[in-house]
Amino acid sequence: MKHILPGESTVPEIQRLLQGGIGPRPIALVSTISKDGINNLTPFSFFNVFGANPPIIAFSPSRRGRDGSLKDSYLNLMENGECVVQAVTYAMVEQISLASTEYPYGVDEFIKSGLTPIESDLVKPKRVNESPFQMECKMIEMRSFGSGGTSANIAICEVIKFHVAEDIFVDGFIHPSRIDLVARMSGDYYCRAFGDAIFEIEKPILKKGIGFDQIPEFMRRSNVYSSNDLGKLGNIESIPSVESVTSYINEVKALSFNDFEFSYSAFFRYQRDKNYIFMLKYLLLDSELNAKAKKHLIEQTAKIALESNQIETGWKIALLAGRERW
Repeated sequence: MKHILPGESTVPEIQRLLQGGIGPRPIALVSTISKDGINNLTPFSFFNVFGANPPIIAFSPSRRGRDGSLKDSYLNLMENGECVVQAVTYAMVEQISLASTEYPYGVDEFIKSGLTPIESDLVKPKRVNESPFQMECKMIEMRSFGSGGTSANIAICEVIKFHVAEDIFVDGFIHPSRIDLVARMSGDYYCRAFGDAIFEIEKPILKKGIGFDQIPEFMRRSNVYSSNDLGKLGNIESIPSVESVTSYINEVKALSFNDFEFSYSAFFRYQRDKNYIFMLKYLLLDSELNAKAKKHLIEQTAKIALESNQIETGWKIALLAGRERW
């Protein structure tokens, strides 16, 4: 590994490290207004949420890197303490990039970016019509750290009103694929939170997983399971009993499928299709495989079940690999 002390590196080097290692970063599209009534619209990727009671967000209108000067968003916030913070979606990302251009003071980025300003209800800065998630905010505090280029200014704001498109909700939650957010990476790179890039992990809020240390050693030593697989195994509340494993084996043995093919080559087709039930049924019926090969294929089958988020079933299959006769 590289070992880097900030004091022994240039500011651009540290900036690149932070932007590359901390990400993907959500993007705040911040609308402010000057004392003369001129709109300003700028994206900030040093941004996040920090509480819900009251709803608190923060972003950093840091000093410009080239000369340490203060940005228009900072100046406007210090004058009137109001802003609107919008989510950035894939459909508008090129316009957002255009809005990030450092135009001279007083230039309206709504006009330059082609985004549509609409009136807010409780603050003077305009909302961005194209964004499906908008927050009208009052600034609570501006914290500043340093006066050189890229020095941080942290605008801590309270959300006083939300505007959210109804069609991005699914079962009461904002669904990632409906809102289609974009996040900032390093250099010219972005990422899109959509489709196959989205996955689910069950949160252990209402239960207490057994933990990594309680997973049997033969499973932890396996060269088949990834760290993520073992993490899933450790998130179960109790290890399935021998009786439940035996019952599951008998159930799979008794299952009848018209399209089931009993062959070694078919096993790997089932693996590509992530059909762990057919994989297991083949292994339970095959009496020709040697013990070492069968153990390895059992673990492969358990891995597919885990990747399908069938944690208890994955456990039951994984436990078979530790039994001498089954």
